[in-house]
Amino acid sequence: MNTLRDIMTPSPATVDISDSAITAAQMMRDEDIGAVPVLDEQMVVGIITDRDITTKIVAEGIDPETAQVGEYMSTHVITGRPDMSIKDAIELMGREQIRRLPILDQNRLVGIVSIGDLAIEADADEEVEDALEEISQPAR
Repeated sequence: MNTLRDIMTPSPATVDISDSAITAAQMMRDEDIGAVPVLDEQMVVGIITDRDITTKIVAEGIDPETAQVGEYMSTHVITGRPDMSIKDAIELMGREQIRRLPILDQNRLVGIVSIGDLAIEADADEEVEDALEEISQPAR
C-alpha cells in the first residue's frame, strides 16, 4: 500500500508564528490553499486556516495587518509521518475530523496531505471513499 510520502505535497508553504494574518491570507491566495502550518523556530506549533482568519479576525473587526497568526491559529495539530500508510492517515483524519495533515519527519515539516489528496486515491479504493465521507461529516 502507498504511504503518505507518495501523495503528500512536499515542502508546503508555511508562516512564522509572528507573521500577520494578512501575510497568511496572501500566501493562501497565491498558493491556492486553505491552511498554512505555523512554525516557531522551524517547529510546527499550529495551523491557521482561511476560516480562522475570516471568523476570528475579520468578522471580529480585528486588523489583519497587525493580527499575528500565533494568536489565532489552532494549536492542537494532528500530524502524520511520511511512512504512515494512507489507510492509517484516513482513519486518523476521520477520527480527528481534520481535512489537512501536516507530515513530520524527526519533528521537521516535510509535507502536507489534504482531503483532496486522499480523494484522488478514492478513485481506486472504496475504503478511502468511505473514510472521506466520514471526515466530511459534521463533528458530533
